[in-house]
Amino acid sequence: MDKIVVLDFGSQYSHLICRRIRDSNVYCELLPYNSPLSLIENLEPKGIVLSGGPSSVYLQGSPKPDKQIFDMGIPVLGICYGHQLIVDEFKGKIKRFDNREYGYADLVIDDNSDLFKGINKKIKCWMSHADAAEDIPNNFEILAHTDNSFSAAIANRDKKIYGIQFHPEVSHTEQGNRILRNFSQSISNAKPDWTMQNFIDFTINEIKRKVQDDRVLCAISGGIDSTTLAVLLNKAIGNKLISVFVNNGLLRLNEEELVPKLINKYLGINTVCINAEERFLSRLEGIGDPEQKRKIIGEEFAQVFLQVTRDYGPFQWLAQGTLYPDVIESGFSKGPAAVIKTHHNVGGLPQWLNLKVLEPFRSLYKDEVRQIAVLLDIPNEFIKRHPFPGPGLAVRIIGEITAEKIRIVRHASSIVESELMISGWYDKVWQAYAAVGDDLAVGVLGDERVYGHIVTIRIVESLDAMTADWSRIPYDLISKISNRITNEVNGVAWVTYSVSSKPPATIEPQ
Repeated sequence: MDKIVVLDFGSQYSHLICRRIRDSNVYCELLPYNSPLSLIENLEPKGIVLSGGPSSVYLQGSPKPDKQIFDMGIPVLGICYGHQLIVDEFKGKIKRFDNREYGYADLVIDDNSDLFKGINKKIKCWMSHADAAEDIPNNFEILAHTDNSFSAAIANRDKKIYGIQFHPEVSHTEQGNRILRNFSQSISNAKPDWTMQNFIDFTINEIKRKVQDDRVLCAISGGIDSTTLAVLLNKAIGNKLISVFVNNGLLRLNEEELVPKLINKYLGINTVCINAEERFLSRLEGIGDPEQKRKIIGEEFAQVFLQVTRDYGPFQWLAQGTLYPDVIESGFSKGPAAVIKTHHNVGGLPQWLNLKVLEPFRSLYKDEVRQIAVLLDIPNEFIKRHPFPGPGLAVRIIGEITAEKIRIVRHASSIVESELMISGWYDKVWQAYAAVGDDLAVGVLGDERVYGHIVTIRIVESLDAMTADWSRIPYDLISKISNRITNEVNGVAWVTYSVSSKPPATIEPQ
């Protein structure tokens, strides 16, 4: 399968480059900027993209790729910092300018023969830089400019090297997807054969090859990742699969009843249900640090899996719905990702479980998993459900986890989801919930003074959870949600609405 490699220099948009290239059905992988040439060559990419980043090329110690990538004979596209790397590498000059460009700019196309083929003569683009080219290298020509960047896009067509100062991967840039498609398909000649149906067919055969006569244990939460994984595994290995649903006491309202019913009604997968509420909550008592909470939850999941292997095993494999962002986050900062690693579902699995890990979705983003779910005819009751974190309500409770906080966040979150469904907003947003911490505020209910918790409503819009923006739902809807929570959830005095985007915030508070 043809592929494009993106070298990551620390841009908050690096993942988006991969996503946009995949949107045009070309497979794309994200690698650290300092990946050795041998690793890149082994992947046999059709083209390489150098991402943006916060550094300046003229500073000592600024990140640089292996220079030999420019001699591989395959196309290279530099974006923002990557563009400046190209200018610097080929003896042009980069300097800091007083007229910095942040935000929208008018990009005028001077040459639309290849990279900008089919693009309007003038488009809005998204700039984010203080450095720019003062002189472009010899044998490079200018493809586009803005008022403040005379060389906003350059190319050396003999070497197939292109540089653009703006960010085509963000939605703010008009026709940005077309620009990346021109590079990946037309310039790099990568075949658009990355489709989810091809992925399904290949993965089913790969699972059969790996598992053979072994048995597989798959944790299923009712969320889209684990549900889709279980259905795919069931198609591949049938009765050699057993899924396990664990009630850890930190589920959404009535989840312990709803999810097993949905699994039984629609999926027909052999599922074991474990009520482990008491053991999880007793271990979390008195713990306020978020990382410690995650670690404890991960350890308890591992203990539950161990018990399931004793009671229903033996099993040789543990299947996990690990996604591509999990692989990047766990592997880039510490070198290659470990076989058993910390991820969103179980917080890390110990070696003593003695199970091989099966992660068929480790190359996928969440919206790609949703596409697979549709192709596998998984019902909308699963597909359209909002994401729910592996540690559950623990990451929506700030500070110590108590029975009162669980009650408040569970009830308040159900109100948020209910009102979004009634208003028609539920399917328009990526995720919505209520969070609670230790802060208290004075309120007045029934002419009486109350001193209760502050509940924060968080509703975000996103494509793949790599970036997210707070949702501008109608004020009347916010008011209705607030009124219901303060009236129906005992112990709540105030309701606030979160207006932080990702980045700099995260989607979940902890």
